[in-house]
Amino acid sequence: MHGEYKVPGGKLVVVDLEERDGRIAEFRLAGDFFLEPDEALGAINAAVEGLPVETDAVGIASAVRAALPAGAQLLGFTPEAVGTAVRRALVTAPGWRDFDWEIVHEHPVSPRMNLALDEVLTTRVGDGRRRPTLRIWEWDESAVVIGSFQSLRNEVDPDGARTHGFDVVRRISGGGAMLMAANAIITYSLYVPASLVAGLTFADSYAFLDDWVLQALRSLGIEATYQPLNDIASPQGKIGGAAQKRLANGGVLHHATLSYDMDGQVMTEVLRIGREKLSDKGTVSAAKRVDPLRRQTGLAREAIIERFIETFEKLYGAVPGTISADEYAEAEALVASKFATDAWLNRVP
Repeated sequence: MHGEYKVPGGKLVVVDLEERDGRIAEFRLAGDFFLEPDEALGAINAAVEGLPVETDAVGIASAVRAALPAGAQLLGFTPEAVGTAVRRALVTAPGWRDFDWEIVHEHPVSPRMNLALDEVLTTRVGDGRRRPTLRIWEWDESAVVIGSFQSLRNEVDPDGARTHGFDVVRRISGGGAMLMAANAIITYSLYVPASLVAGLTFADSYAFLDDWVLQALRSLGIEATYQPLNDIASPQGKIGGAAQKRLANGGVLHHATLSYDMDGQVMTEVLRIGREKLSDKGTVSAAKRVDPLRRQTGLAREAIIERFIETFEKLYGAVPGTISADEYAEAEALVASKFATDAWLNRVP
C-alpha cells in the first residue's frame, strides 16, 4: 500500500506498507522533508511497524512522537503528517493527478446563480456525471453571502446593505459571512469526489484542498499560510477564508473567498461583526484584520486569477472546461425553488 500527503506549506510525506494479520508491516517513510538526526528515520519506521491497521492518524502521530530521539528536528512535516499519509495508504486514497481536472472561468452570473451552480456541479461530480472541477466565480452584482447556519438578523444590517447596494443570500456550506462587492474579491469553488480527501480529518482537508492556492500566492511574493480551521493569511493579515459542504452522494464542495480590495467602512456598516467574534483576534476592528491582495501585489484582479489558473494547470494537469446548457438550466431552476426564496434565506432568522 502506498500513501502520500503534501503538508500545506511544507513537504511531501510518502509511506509504503503492507497489511499482515490486521497490523502494519514493512513500513517505510520517505519524502523531501528534512529530519535530524539520521537515526530518527529508523525510529519512526519502528514506531509505526506493528500498529493495528485501524489506528487513527492521532494514534499513529502519538506513537511516532514517543519514539523520536531526544532533540530530533522535523522540518517540513510533523508526526501528524505521517499519520495522515498512513491513513491515506490504508484507504487507498487517490492523489490530485489521479483525476482529470477541468477549470471553468465563464461569464458573470448573479450571486444566487453562483450558489446554485455550486450545488449542481458538486452533485454531478458526486454522481460521476462531471469531472472534478475548479471554478472561478464571476458575478454582476454585490451581495452578502451568509453561511448555512448563520442567523440573518445577527449577521447583516439591512439598512447598511440597502444603502450600499448589497443583496443578501445564503449558501449551502457553513462558515461566516462573505462581503462580495463587485470586482473586489476572488472566489473559487472546487468540486471533488470524497475519495480525494479520504484518510484526512475534516479539518486537515481544508488545508489540503487549498495548498495549491498558497503556492500561487507565494509565486506572487505573498508569504501565504493556512491558519486552522479555514483562514488563508499572510504576516500582514487575513486574506480570505474557506468553507465546505459534503453531499450524501460523495460530492465535496470546497470554496474560498479572498479579498482583492475592500472598503473597511462599508464592511462594518453592512455586517454586524460582534465583539465576541473578535475577542481572540487581538484587534478592535474587523477591517484591520484583512489585508487585500491588491495592496499586497499591486496587480489587477484578472492577473491574480490568471496566476491561480496557471498554477492549478501546472500542478494537476487541468484543462479548460465549460458549464453545459443543462447545468445552467438546472441551476436556474434551483435558484427559483431554493436560493431566491424567503424560506431559504430566513431558515435561520
